Amino acid sequence: MATSGKNLSIIDNFQLKSPEKIKIGVVVAEWNKQITQRLLDGVTQTLHQLKIPNNNIQIHWVPGTFELPIGAQYVLEGNTKIDGIICVGCVIEGETKHFDYVCLGATNGIMNVGLRYNKPVTFCVLTDQNEQQSIERSGGKHGNKGVECTISCLKMIMLKKEINSSSNKIGF
Repeated sequence: MATSGKNLSIIDNFQLKSPEKIKIGVVVAEWNKQITQRLLDGVTQTLHQLKIPNNNIQIHWVPGTFELPIGAQYVLEGNTKIDGIICVGCVIEGETKHFDYVCLGATNGIMNVGLRYNKPVTFCVLTDQNEQQSIERSGGKHGNKGVECTISCLKMIMLKKEINSSSNKIGF
């Protein structure tokens, strides 16, 4: 397994320029809430640690992981000042193919929303074989995927701002 023995949720000298100007949407699945709440805690703790003000963070709950893309789209349609979205979900494999369809739909949907709105929409969705694996990736021995996805979203926001500001300097 790719994360075996690794904690990938360490914030290593990561800093933001003007964190008070960054606005983040978080869309969280209610299904498997015992896990998604832990992921959300990782997201919010990271945003607070990096000095993003509470009033710049919008948190919205949707029924399940499959609804994350439309939830993210609603947030972006409703607030054009949002810089990026973090989609938080957890799908635990069962005995049917339902797992495959939910994971594929969520993955494609989340990617498509980001491309449609030209904003980072990160995939903080655990797709594990059992609940123990999800616990280990939501604040357990493998860290918290919420932290990782928050950093990814913020890095992409910074990249876009950097590219946009350098394009303006050379006359584009």
